Amino acid sequence: MKTRHHTFLLAVSLAAIATQSYAQTGKVWRCGNEYTNNATVAQQRGCKVMEGGNVTVVQTSRPNVAAAGGSSSGARSPAGSPRVDSADQRARDTDARAVLESELRKAESKQAELLKEYNNGQPEKQGSEAKNYQKYLDRTAEMKAQIDRNESDIAGIRRELGRLAPPPAAAAPGPTTN
Repeated sequence: MKTRHHTFLLAVSLAAIATQSYAQTGKVWRCGNEYTNNATVAQQRGCKVMEGGNVTVVQTSRPNVAAAGGSSSGARSPAGSPRVDSADQRARDTDARAVLESELRKAESKQAELLKEYNNGQPEKQGSEAKNYQKYLDRTAEMKAQIDRNESDIAGIRRELGRLAPPPAAAAPGPTTN
């Protein structure tokens, strides 16, 4: 029984080694950026034999050059997304700028109110804060944190405004002749 088991393992091992060595001895040719194991194709194309190692080729789908327009400029829209007319895009950009400018005005007015209430770190005490000084310190620290967060929001809105296309310039009046 034990001998049969050893014989079986030996046969499986020899089969694995034979398969592996067969796969390793097959010739592979390189044809530019392509590889082949077909000798006739390699001879027709004038490919060179690859020596000294295994070649692993992972096939992927080829990009559709015609759909990409053949140019390699900047960022592209995802495949299948509709094209937007340039006038529509300008209108969207103008709307986005208006929204951001509105948000900036709101944040700046809120900042002015917060700074006024904060009073350079000396806000007026409220109700029970006269008896509980820690409560006053906690409120003052929270006010300072709100001011810092609002400053950060203002800076972010300004960054976003800077990323948008500049606003359309108003038509300048031309020279007048009398």
